[in-house]
Amino acid sequence: MGEHRVIIVGAGPAGVRAAQAVVRAGLRPIVIDEAARAGGQIYRRPPENFKRDHDALYGTEAARARAIHEDFAALLPHIDYRPETLVWNVAEGHVWAAHEGETQPLPYDALIVCSGASDRVAPIKGWQAAGCYSLGGAQIALKAQGCAIGHRVIFLGSGPLLYLAAAQYVKAGAEVAAVLDTSPFWLRVKAAPKLAAMPGLLWQGVKLLRDLKRAGVPVLTGVTPIEIEGDPQTGVSGVTVRHKGAVKHFAGDAVAMGWHVKPEAQIADLARATFAFDEATRQWLPQTDADGRAGNALYLGGDGARVLGARSAEVTGELAAMAALADLGLTMDADRRRWLLAEKANYAKFAKGLAQAFPWPHELVAAIPDEAIVCRCEAVTAATLRASVNTAHAQEANRAKAFSRVGMGRCQGRYCGHASAEIIAAARSVSLEKTGRLRGQAPVKPIPVALKRNDL
Repeated sequence: MGEHRVIIVGAGPAGVRAAQAVVRAGLRPIVIDEAARAGGQIYRRPPENFKRDHDALYGTEAARARAIHEDFAALLPHIDYRPETLVWNVAEGHVWAAHEGETQPLPYDALIVCSGASDRVAPIKGWQAAGCYSLGGAQIALKAQGCAIGHRVIFLGSGPLLYLAAAQYVKAGAEVAAVLDTSPFWLRVKAAPKLAAMPGLLWQGVKLLRDLKRAGVPVLTGVTPIEIEGDPQTGVSGVTVRHKGAVKHFAGDAVAMGWHVKPEAQIADLARATFAFDEATRQWLPQTDADGRAGNALYLGGDGARVLGARSAEVTGELAAMAALADLGLTMDADRRRWLLAEKANYAKFAKGLAQAFPWPHELVAAIPDEAIVCRCEAVTAATLRASVNTAHAQEANRAKAFSRVGMGRCQGRYCGHASAEIIAAARSVSLEKTGRLRGQAPVKPIPVALKRNDL
């Protein structure tokens, strides 16, 4: 690696473009990725013996997926690539990485985190039943395992990923029972001027909706979920919603649910990034400058900083790498940087349109019934969480976590953190910002209790 030690976390669109920029500068970065093959979630690759081609796997994104995969393959001789490796801590200028039962501290001069995004899920009564998956989980089953999550799948939530995943299932030959969107259609009309910042992406969304309707899939907007019917052991049997004043039931044996995505920011948190509350998306986000600098030799690219989409991730990943290289004293292309910043601005405007068109259903979440499960890992109900506020007098998210165990399970609040904050804020009759955020801690994901240590 020469005199500069650069570590890139993530090998999705942002990580690949960051690695290209670092290699162009004459350095050999370490690229760490949890997956067995590069591509990230959006361009997740199946095992090598799978036969489905890019068009079948990625649909409208096939060309971009192919470019990411081929460009990364060309990088392999020039990087130290570490697949199936988990970054579980960042401390004192070192990344702690676990692979095959061994953990290793890796020192860095610049840490470029391209950790991507994860599903933003709202709890619905009954969502703990077997057969309930996130939208990302449904995509993983299709791309990496070549199977659907059920025989008759119901898609529930809001955002572009809802329509993309449903269309991918239709294209793969799966039966899609319905697409149930909690956002009303008129919000999309209102957000159209912002969405027009990226006309190609807007048209792609229109085509996805058209393809679903041509396939005979019922698409309902402005629904209010009532319950996911089923049993934790025997599985899902259907979904009941309210739509235009009427109660409607859709039978199915699996549900894919999600409300857009959120930054996977645990590593940034451990690396001492500063977070600020974003009112538009009702969440805490790591703060960076325009190029991706987050302080403490930390640089953030892609959706791990702010969700702007896979195409923008390529732009912001390269920007973050260029910022790191400039701070290491290497010369950067000023014209290229200006072009990347202009592209990022267009994506940011489009993202504001998406937030307006497909809002997080905070009022629905805050009002879920007491008996509904909020934290599936620990089986914490809304009643238990409310009691931590009303009876135990918890005033913020981490205190409520200590009393109720919400967010203490395997996912460490990834899937219940946002929802629990909404419930706490409603119980206290305060703004969401005043509930704070769940603090990150190592290990960010489960690791074996007894890891072997292999120091450099």
